[in-house]
Amino acid sequence: MPALLRGEQPAWMPAPVAGARAVVLLVLDGLGWDAVDPVRTPRLAALTGGPVTTVAPSTTAAALTSITTGLAPSVHGVIGFRIALDGDVCNVLASQYAHRKRPPDPFVVQRHPPFLGRPVVVVGASAHRGSGFTQVHLRDARYVGYRATSTLVEHLRRLSRGDDRFVYAYYPGVDEVAHAHGLHDGYYAAELRAADRLVGDVLDALPGDVALVVTADHGQSHVPRDGWRTLGDVGDLVAFGSGDARFRYLHAPRGGGAALLEAARDAFGREAWVFGHEQLLDEGWLGPTPGPATRRRLGDVVLAAHDGVAFVDPALPREANLVSAHGSLTPAEMLVPCLAGRGGPTGGV
Repeated sequence: MPALLRGEQPAWMPAPVAGARAVVLLVLDGLGWDAVDPVRTPRLAALTGGPVTTVAPSTTAAALTSITTGLAPSVHGVIGFRIALDGDVCNVLASQYAHRKRPPDPFVVQRHPPFLGRPVVVVGASAHRGSGFTQVHLRDARYVGYRATSTLVEHLRRLSRGDDRFVYAYYPGVDEVAHAHGLHDGYYAAELRAADRLVGDVLDALPGDVALVVTADHGQSHVPRDGWRTLGDVGDLVAFGSGDARFRYLHAPRGGGAALLEAARDAFGREAWVFGHEQLLDEGWLGPTPGPATRRRLGDVVLAAHDGVAFVDPALPREANLVSAHGSLTPAEMLVPCLAGRGGPTGGV
């Protein structure tokens, strides 16, 4: 985000961005780099660029906030889908606590300004306008809602011919279909083709002096039904859980962190990277050294699942209905596209 807004051209920035009058950043939620290929996604595959790494945890709430603020999760504090906050567990995407009726204050969840504090236009789903998570990672932006992909394309066509020099757009379809159907049937393949058509339609709608940049927040890991793990006896040492199914924070009762870490390593060390609180920070997995607010949100133990495995939080059993999940450190989740092209009916090279 800082590079795009400041007009910088670091080595990883795709060449079509240089010299563009305006830039449209299209975030395709859930599109991992391994999903980009000439057969399923020919318009995407024809763009310039390659893979970049997302943040850990590789999950929507953390990664979208990092995209818009340009900050690591350790800094902005959105360290998962559900975070320990105010003595409760806050579902960041739904903007609700586990045990309280009032919604969390978006500024308490995340206080850093998105888009470097600059006025930016955002094109997103109409249903997300004014939501708590929108206020967390997009606050103060001018929000333009869409109800169909055709409307998304038309909004971008019109905005690209105006005075705005940067437009942020978001499409959730790949992630939603992957969660509902997994990665190994026709639904996911059909959605990849649909997302690729969307990219092509946007490119065709933009003028030639506007660059389209396509990226994503994370990729996916298919989790079969027998890949879901309960905590078993380890659960007796856990006060509560937070985070994501594939990046599960386990919070111990006071003084119980060491025992929980030892038990978790014994039980799950073959199926997950098992991190203690301090190891996670010392090795910088979430980014630079966090402040006190982020430290209070961390669990004593993190289970970062290997491929095809996910950990059930007893407080959120419906999460086990997901057929695809994300959040962990595998290449399929961590590598996302950073691709660009110029507008125009030629497909934008």
